Amino acid sequence: MRDTSDSPSGMPAARLADKALSKKRSSGRGASSQGASTPTKGLVGSQTLTRGLDVLEAVAAGATNLAALAEALDLNRSTTHRLAGTLVGRRYLSFAPRVGYALGPKLLELGFQARAQMSLARVAREHIEVLAAATGDTVHLGVLDGPRAFYLDKIPGSRRVEISSRIGERQPLRSTGLGKALILDETESRWRELYDYENREGKPYDVSLNVWLRRMHEYAKAGYTLDLEENEDRIRCVAAPVRDATNDIVGAISVSSAAQYMNDQRMQVLAEEVRNAARMISLDMGWRDDSQQSLHRASKRR
Repeated sequence: MRDTSDSPSGMPAARLADKALSKKRSSGRGASSQGASTPTKGLVGSQTLTRGLDVLEAVAAGATNLAALAEALDLNRSTTHRLAGTLVGRRYLSFAPRVGYALGPKLLELGFQARAQMSLARVAREHIEVLAAATGDTVHLGVLDGPRAFYLDKIPGSRRVEISSRIGERQPLRSTGLGKALILDETESRWRELYDYENREGKPYDVSLNVWLRRMHEYAKAGYTLDLEENEDRIRCVAAPVRDATNDIVGAISVSSAAQYMNDQRMQVLAEEVRNAARMISLDMGWRDDSQQSLHRASKRR
């Protein structure tokens, strides 16, 4: 005789247990299947975001009507219109009849916020710390302050070399590597003015104007500058400019040490390290590395 005392329906308790377990397993598979769809949704969302960014870049590049946008993005007009419409609604784009799409005011707001947040000292700090650790020498960060170089930051080196500079002080332009790097984009006429200005200030300087100008032209082509014990006795340095999104020089970094650690051969090796560190800071400041900017800089000096 079968025992049905556990089952109100008369079904054996063991069969009820098996049925319940089967149902649970089935439910678990359903939950697992539902969870497996999440990455797919994530991929779709990521693709939509990427397409939205593509729309912004296409408009920035000059695609202002729907047909041009669709062609640039390789999408149909319906999808392109939907993406552009969403961006117009969020003010990332603007739209005017018979004129077309343009970058919107929201981007301008974000640009100002980004510029405020991208403090040169904050952006450069990690890079100059790495440079100081790699070289063992003192690294400076500075900006142009009128006819002087203003020292924003200083990372002491690991060598027993005392560099007299201090954060917050102003140094000459023509005799310091950092100062020369800050004016590397200036015209020869402006270089002459700055040289003469420091002459009138009365600080002795052993390098003649003609030699100094020749060196400045060479530095401008090379993308870095040198201080050959010109500012401080027995101290040499290698410097390079830092640029922002406008391609303007907004600062400079330098590596300084005693002349005994800075022979001509090592300075050439350091030049590449300093230029690379300046380049990394520039990229973080929004600078773009392309040949057209190099041509632009060359044309300014003619």
